[in-house]
Amino acid sequence: MNDTAPRPVVIDTDPGIDDAIAILAALAAPAFDIRGVTTVAGNIGIETTTRNAGRILALAGRGDIPVIAGAAEPLARKGFDTAEIHGRDGLGGVPFPEPHAPPAGADAAGWIAATLDAAAPGTLDILALGPLTNLALLLRDRPDTAQRVGRIIAMGGAIDEPGNIGPRSEFNLAADPEAAAAVLGSGLPVTLIPLDVTRRVRAARAYVASLRAASTTAATASADLIEAYFTTTTGGTSRPLHDPCVMLFALRPDLFDCEDLTLSVDTGEGPDAGALAPGKADAPSVTVALRVDADQALALLADMLGKR
Repeated sequence: MNDTAPRPVVIDTDPGIDDAIAILAALAAPAFDIRGVTTVAGNIGIETTTRNAGRILALAGRGDIPVIAGAAEPLARKGFDTAEIHGRDGLGGVPFPEPHAPPAGADAAGWIAATLDAAAPGTLDILALGPLTNLALLLRDRPDTAQRVGRIIAMGGAIDEPGNIGPRSEFNLAADPEAAAAVLGSGLPVTLIPLDVTRRVRAARAYVASLRAASTTAATASADLIEAYFTTTTGGTSRPLHDPCVMLFALRPDLFDCEDLTLSVDTGEGPDAGALAPGKADAPSVTVALRVDADQALALLADMLGKR
């Protein structure tokens, strides 16, 4: 990213433990000019994801950034409930202050469209941390405006990795396969950060301790969130930091190896709903991150969180 001019971004999210860490990191990065946070139902229902976005901003002292509620349900199916992972409040029970202000609206797709129209073409990026429903609605309702986006960087999918909600399907894409198919097939400049990468960027107990030692608000909250992640999930000595990888890619794409792939999304009703497969040869390609320098990525994240 440009080292002098902050890049305008919208964060589209369903907070979410790892969403919260990603947002806190972005708020601490001077390279981002965060124009707003839009919410989508995913890790938990829309009222809670919207409240959580406001709570995260309040913790960071950024109540000036608007929160706009978005899609309460997928385009064509019932959503998932992942309270067993993220807790009933979506943030693992970690205490956050209440939002400084109510949501600035309830039409995320419309707000994104207005924000794109107000910006020069190609200058506003969307950092997508949840299901892609809001972006699919943007494409459906305002297809010409959608073409003004700079790039979409989205956490989602699995290429060679097994899934985390089905045998081959990853949660964000499986939560709304029709939306994922619309966005990935749109021809917009999309970079996908799949489980193949995010499962390599893992926080062990020593990493949590290093965050706690930094003693900043963002680092301490992130340490608490990862501890909650350890409590609500079992197995292994570390936890993957899925959504922060979106922010890390936006800042340091050189840490990632990418390939341009044509992809299709399974929109069936079976256990592979949302799974990715090779697309038709004439389909639009998507840039997919397949490898990452995990040590440098973790160091960068710790540095970001340690700044505020």
